Amino acid sequence: MVTTTADVRPCELAAMTRALELASRGPLGPNPRVGCVLLADGTALGEGWHRGAGTPHAEVAALADARERGADVRGATAVVTLEPCDHVGRTGPCSLALLAAGVARVVVGVADPNPVAAGGARRLHDAGVEVVTGVLADEGVAALGAWLPAVTRGRPFVTLKLAASLDGRVAAADGSSRWITSDVARRHAHGLRAEVGAIVVGTGTALADDPSLTARTGDGSLVEHQPLRVVVGYRDVPADARLRGPGGELVPLRTHDPARVLAALHAREVRHVLVEGGPTLAAAFVAAGLVDEVHAYAAPVLLGAGPAALGDLGVRSIEDAVRLVPREVHPLGPDVLVVATPEPRSAAHASATSLEER
Repeated sequence: MVTTTADVRPCELAAMTRALELASRGPLGPNPRVGCVLLADGTALGEGWHRGAGTPHAEVAALADARERGADVRGATAVVTLEPCDHVGRTGPCSLALLAAGVARVVVGVADPNPVAAGGARRLHDAGVEVVTGVLADEGVAALGAWLPAVTRGRPFVTLKLAASLDGRVAAADGSSRWITSDVARRHAHGLRAEVGAIVVGTGTALADDPSLTARTGDGSLVEHQPLRVVVGYRDVPADARLRGPGGELVPLRTHDPARVLAALHAREVRHVLVEGGPTLAAAFVAAGLVDEVHAYAAPVLLGAGPAALGDLGVRSIEDAVRLVPREVHPLGPDVLVVATPEPRSAAHASATSLEER
């Protein structure tokens, strides 16, 4: 199997760029976003992308598109953003579909880390197909988003959302909190909700704020994809709570352990989790080392008192602080969004700490 990209042709690089654009059309969910372009003499014979669970994979969709165009794909090159799968799930193996079609060369962006589905490149190579891997790999990794680390780690990718005043408060001393951030920031946050598989809050937040935890458009209507609404804790969600209204499925999880929360959601094939609150639950995820990314919305407001955005992490000196690496900064009206990732912590700090252990 070829593992370098030295002999990749310009037309294949252009086709990979097109395949990445096709991949972005696919839905977010348990399956990866994948795009494929079939080439012969630099000309596209067919193209496709994965449209969701149970639908043809990108390679099969591209082969079908080529057939509809009346193109002969024997001897063609398949350019695909993710290694063709080699297992039978809701659909058959893409590796066998490409072999049956007579494809002679396969150009791959990212190797499949899923042990269940991986192996397609090896099968193709062993059958005499020329295989090139790692083409525009960085772009391919970015296109896969949260799916790739979720599958690699065997748990959902976790984004912690914080929205606070400049002095780190999420509510005033009297408990009022609507609205600290601007409508521009809130619209952006709804866009983030629309990209995740589940929103997680504690029962304290569910009872105090009565949130709906829905993803909405600028005019207030529900977007098509609604994440699961997960409430962590032992108290019941009231029968008249907004969480029981229109939106994603309500999933009560009677635990305080972040690892158990993620295990339950992984079993439901959730790839991306958004932890929204409250401070105690957020601190539990951070202390357990189970936060992969932080989205911190800071509003130019000073409150001086009121609950903090994050609960006690057990930090007693500045040396023990949880350090973050800023990745992006976005002005949002009067507010600012900072996207950051936690620095790796020492083994002593990485031990999981659940709310039950406190």
